[in-house]
Amino acid sequence: MSPKKLFIFFATAEAITWTLLLGGLAIRSFAEFPPALMTTVGGIHGAVFLGYGVTAALVGVNQRWSLGRIVGGISLAIVPYATLPFERTAIRRGLVEGDWRTTATADPRDAHWFDRLFRWFIARPIVLVITMVAVVATIFTILVSLGPPTEWFN
Repeated sequence: MSPKKLFIFFATAEAITWTLLLGGLAIRSFAEFPPALMTTVGGIHGAVFLGYGVTAALVGVNQRWSLGRIVGGISLAIVPYATLPFERTAIRRGLVEGDWRTTATADPRDAHWFDRLFRWFIARPIVLVITMVAVVATIFTILVSLGPPTEWFN
């Protein structure tokens, strides 16, 4: 899967899960809504949210976005539906075009340890996916153990 297709998938999935989450909250305020269903929808949204963050970081590094653009793109997942205009802008500006960088080029940045490590993972997609799933699952588990975000600082 190309960086562009992966980014579009997660940006769209993030918006869809926002719809499910906000729709569930709206229904819950007017009618009976099984708590387990809201927990499930919230968990799905949380997992996709983290997946979008990881994907935005991977695509951003691969496409050599600035750190500010990467952080901004990840941060937009906090705002409902904000990933969609970011994704459309990135496509329009050609920021997601190209293949995964699996080999070094003449670019001096390719000699940096981080780029070498990045290419090593990108060239081994199974190892990358397993590592990313483990990272996302760990973060997800920590966040679930903390409880709802509204209770984090109480």
